[in-house]
Amino acid sequence: MYETVTRATLAVPGAELYYEVRGQGPLVVLVGAPMDAKAFAPLADLLATDHTVLTTDPRGINRSSVDDRDQDSTPEQRADDLSRLIAHLDSGPAVVFGSSGGAVTALALTQAHPEQVRTVIAHEPPLDELLDDREALRVQTEELCTTYLSGDVMGAWELFMRQANIDLPEGALEYMFGGDRDPQAVADERFWFEHEMRPSTWWRPDLDVLRASPVRIVVGVGEDSIGQHCDRTSTALASELGLTTTPFPGDHTGFAEDPAGFEPRLRPYLA
Repeated sequence: MYETVTRATLAVPGAELYYEVRGQGPLVVLVGAPMDAKAFAPLADLLATDHTVLTTDPRGINRSSVDDRDQDSTPEQRADDLSRLIAHLDSGPAVVFGSSGGAVTALALTQAHPEQVRTVIAHEPPLDELLDDREALRVQTEELCTTYLSGDVMGAWELFMRQANIDLPEGALEYMFGGDRDPQAVADERFWFEHEMRPSTWWRPDLDVLRASPVRIVVGVGEDSIGQHCDRTSTALASELGLTTTPFPGDHTGFAEDPAGFEPRLRPYLA
């Protein structure tokens, strides 16, 4: 672990954001949704040798509280949260690496505050609205959220994995989501299904703004994610922007599962 980690909170409209800062140098932001700062800590440690690295729990997740837990967490809100954190640190413009829902947040930040972003690496953003079958995907997402909120946790995760086109070994879902679970993890999961998944996957980027943006945009896909749902959405985004996808090690969470293997592939985009 990096020797010195500053842990603090920042009050923003409707929320109190928990964040961590490591290292010194140009600013790098690592962000997920619903993944929190803990998932990015090993990668942040590696990058902090020559960068200032900001990680945070998104609003409503883990240590970041919200005033109203019945309110949705939208990409625009989360982008505003990141903007306020970057301004608070007074060390931008930043390279922003966002994964999954965090990639959606990072793109929303790039649209709203391009002056705060030097490069955005959008790693597997689940942008369903860019796909031809978006209407069917909306119905599926609504079904799996409703299934979860009815109390059928395992059924919801089965639907999610089917939509994501992710094959798991037999018994993996029960191992991951069955039995006694950490209450905070369950609370975060419920917030995601109830208030974060739909606003994130149903968000449509302003493609004209992104095409004209001075920010360098990189669309990343895990080498082990080929053929999965987020490979489709990432490829669609890259195509709309006149780009090709950039391969990164591992799958949807490769940065967390093998940070030592991921870090050398990320570093060229920090320059």
